[in-house]
Formats: sequence, C-alpha cells, structure tokens
Amino acid sequence: MNCKSYFFLFLLIIFAKVASAQTSFSSDELFQQARKAAFDQKDYPKAISLSKQALVKSPDYSDIHVFLGRIYTWSDKLDSARAQFNMVLSKHPDNEDASFAYGSLEYWNNNSVKALQYVTDGLKYHPKSKDLLLLKAKVLNDLKRYSDAYTTLDTLIKADPGNSDARALADRVKDNASKNKIGVSYDYIHFDYRTSWQLASIEYVRQTNIGSIIGRINYANRFNSNGVQYEFDAYPHISKTFYAYVSGGYSGNVGVFPKYRSGFSLYANLPASFEAEAGFRYLYFTGDTWIYTASIGKYYKNFWFNFRTYLTPSYNTISQSYSFHVRYYTGGADDYLSLGIGTGVSPDDPRNIILLNNGNNYKLRSDNVSAEYRHSFKRFNILFISASLDNQEYKFQTHGNQLDIGIGYQRRF
Repeated sequence: MNCKSYFFLFLLIIFAKVASAQTSFSSDELFQQARKAAFDQKDYPKAISLSKQALVKSPDYSDIHVFLGRIYTWSDKLDSARAQFNMVLSKHPDNEDASFAYGSLEYWNNNSVKALQYVTDGLKYHPKSKDLLLLKAKVLNDLKRYSDAYTTLDTLIKADPGNSDARALADRVKDNASKNKIGVSYDYIHFDYRTSWQLASIEYVRQTNIGSIIGRINYANRFNSNGVQYEFDAYPHISKTFYAYVSGGYSGNVGVFPKYRSGFSLYANLPASFEAEAGFRYLYFTGDTWIYTASIGKYYKNFWFNFRTYLTPSYNTISQSYSFHVRYYTGGADDYLSLGIGTGVSPDDPRNIILLNNGNNYKLRSDNVSAEYRHSFKRFNILFISASLDNQEYKFQTHGNQLDIGIGYQRRF
C-alpha cells in the first residue's frame, strides 16, 4: 500500500470517528447544540439538521418538535412548521408552547382567524398564560374585535401589572374598545400679567373600520374676546406596525383661535414596547406657520416615558420646543398619574396655541411643569384633573407665570 492509500485510509478513520462522536450525543445534547446554532450563530440550516438528529433518537420529544417548528417559521418554511406543531398538538393538545408558536405563525402571516383558534384552544388548558393572553389580544385587535381585545388585556394587566407589551397595546386599543365616546373638559388659566382665560371643549368619538374619528368644538375666552373652533381628528390604522394621526380645524374668530389648523403624524409600534412618531402641524392666523414634530415613547412595566420635540423654521432660525412626560399606571389604560416638564409651546395644546401666532412669542423663553390624574370607574366612565405652571417670557427679558387648572369627563358607550 503506497503513501497515498495510507493517507486516504487515515482520513476515512478520522471521518468515522467524527461521525461516531456525533451519533453518541444524546437528544438533549443535540437539542442544546441546535439552540446554540439558532440563537447564537443564526445558522438555521444547522439548527434544523441537529434537531432532526435529536428526533431520530427521541421521536416524541415535544420541545424539539416545537423548536423545529419555530426554526421552520423563521426560515419561511411554513408548511413544514405547521406539520411540526400539528404533530405535537395531535398528541398533546395541552402543550402551551405549541399553541403559542402555532398561533404566532398564523398571526404574523395574516391568518388571524386560524391564529385565534389555536390560541383559544391553548387557553382552555392554560387560562392564565400571559403569552397566550397577549397573543389573543393582538389577534382580536387585528380582527377589529376591539372590545374583546380590551377585555383580554384588562385581564392580563390585572394579573401582570408590569407587562409592558400589554400596556402598550391597551393604550392603542382603548379608544377603539367602544363604538362611541363623548367627552367634556374645562380649563381655567390664570396669569399674573394679563386677564385670565377660559377654555371649554366637547367632543364625540366614533369607532369605524379604519380607526377612530373625532369631532370636537372648542370655546375660549381670551383677551376679553370669545371664540369657537371646530376640529376634526382621525387615527387611521395602516398595518400591525403603523397607524396615523390626521387633524384639521377652522375658526371664524381669528386671534382667539387660528383661522385654520391641520396636522399629520405617522406612528410606528416598534419592538421592546417602543413607539416612534414623526409629523407636522400647520397653523394659519394671518400667515403660515409650519411646525415639525418627532417623539419617542417607551413602556416599561407600570411606566410610560415620552420625549417630544417641536421645530419651527422662522427666517434664519429654528425655534425649538422640548418636553418629557412620564406616566405611572395605577390600573388599566385609563388609570394613571402623569408628570411632565418642558420648554417652549406645544401646537397640540389648545390652552397655549394662541401663543404661536405667527411665531411672534414662540422664540421667547417658556418653561413648564404639569401633572394629570386620570381614573376610570365602572369601566365606561373616565374622570381626569390636570394642573400646569408655566413661566413665560412674554416680552423680551420680562417673565410672568401662568397657572392652569383643568377637569374633564369621558363616557364610553
């Protein structure tokens, strides 16, 4: 036998030993290797191969079947994934992980009716499952069954108050949970450098197939003059990730209100309970004022944090406004204490919007703190009170204080 033959024989022996070592691994060891390949290395083909080797040794190992189904899902091999989940659920209909994984597959592939079936079946065996309850709420929201989604989220939040994902979804679903909502509010604004203002609003909210639509009438007494403003807002749904804010308003009492106002924002529901927004606001008194806004929000356990900015181009400068708000939820989506600090004037706040008149005062310094308490009772009733203190530079290097006290009530039906 020549050297070449010895070399090939050596290679065959090595390969045989490697193959023998691989087959000597237990199904648990192969399962751990598959998980490492999937999660650490993002090597899904290797994870699939190792999972299949483990199932040869343990054909009824449900956890591996569910894991393999998930890998198939991530690899866009949906029929293969369904086969794995069906295999588990046919033998073990009480398998929580299989119900959740199967429901998630159908939900993310726009089969929410099927997703609801698998999630509901899983909840029969695990009625307190946090994963299944949250997925059920997402599916019901996608099916536009908002009231059922809100009820499911309410159950989940009571059992797990610090569930950030549930709170984020509940905040989006709450205004859709009832077909109708009416609300009234009143603000009294006291200044130490001018006569007091008063502002009252009444609104009606209607839930439609495209999202909520709001009609609002605002009344104000400012600068010893009365005025009325008519507003229209809408929050159309775009996809599971995106929704929008569209707004318009008109008033014949320019000076008390802007003659025209409008706004648009695009919201994105991001992973890890983040939400981002970008948009613009437009005001017309006797000239155009364009304002651009962006915000980022984050739900964390019982808290919601939000940072927002407004930027207003004017001649060769850009006026800037910043605010930071935090909410602490004491119960459901309409039960919280909110605190805020900021600088500048918000075009979304009807109490101060008049200060943006042509940008004249917007460049001057304004600092503020605010608080709001909101409480729901008997589910369909919401009461809220608010207070804010602003220190404003209403003339160059001349400051004054503004104290605002507000109260409001909303009724869902």
